[in-house]
Amino acid sequence: MYLLLDNKLYLAPIGDNPQRVLDVGTGTGIWAIDFADQFPSAEVIGTDLSPIQPQWVPPNCKFELEDASLEWTYRENHFDFIHIRYLPGAISDWTALYKQAYRCLKPGGWIQHLDQSIEPKCDDGSVTAENCIWPEWPKIFIPIGEKLGRSFRIIHQSKGWMEEAGLKDVQTQFFKVPMGGWSSDPKMKEIGQYHALETEQSIEGHCLYLLTQIEKWDYAEVQVLVAKAKKAIRDKNIHAYAEYGATWARKPLENE
Repeated sequence: MYLLLDNKLYLAPIGDNPQRVLDVGTGTGIWAIDFADQFPSAEVIGTDLSPIQPQWVPPNCKFELEDASLEWTYRENHFDFIHIRYLPGAISDWTALYKQAYRCLKPGGWIQHLDQSIEPKCDDGSVTAENCIWPEWPKIFIPIGEKLGRSFRIIHQSKGWMEEAGLKDVQTQFFKVPMGGWSSDPKMKEIGQYHALETEQSIEGHCLYLLTQIEKWDYAEVQVLVAKAKKAIRDKNIHAYAEYGATWARKPLENE
């Protein structure tokens, strides 16, 4: 993400002096740590369901165990910036979460949410049902998300959800991320290689629960699907890319 955003941690116009920042679903905490280093005067809080973050962090950064889908415990009008990144399938009611963010943002404060579509795309016809699994991928997983009430189409829905929550000046920017190192552009090739590594390491974990517990697939069937996905990622003749979307918006000022 850092490479994709041209060495920036965020896109929202938050100004040069954010004081209170919340990173929702912080995961390993890497974004919160980097943001705290960049803004030493800011107080940065990262929240997650899993306490997997490091203990050795900047003095202005801390992590808290929190379920973002429940009622937030933070005060109203508290944060200058709320950051969310990569939570596909994690939240059942995004409008409710954005409303929580609205409540906790200061007037004029910003929220940004960056996420990924699970529908691989291609612009040159190199992705076909005959040569790889990608055309079938969204047909398998998007209905599972709908069945669970946890959308996998977040990047195309977040703008409307933020507006419904009362946020203003909502903007969205989309990005194409190569699924593998096939790009001739050096920057995009490196990004694609990182994306391929991340996908290969995580794809089985993403698939197992959804397919074995929800769709009742056999474990062996999941392994076949995963193997097909890894094969497609490694094939440089398949020019698939993932679509990422960043959406940001602000809480209106009191006189608006």
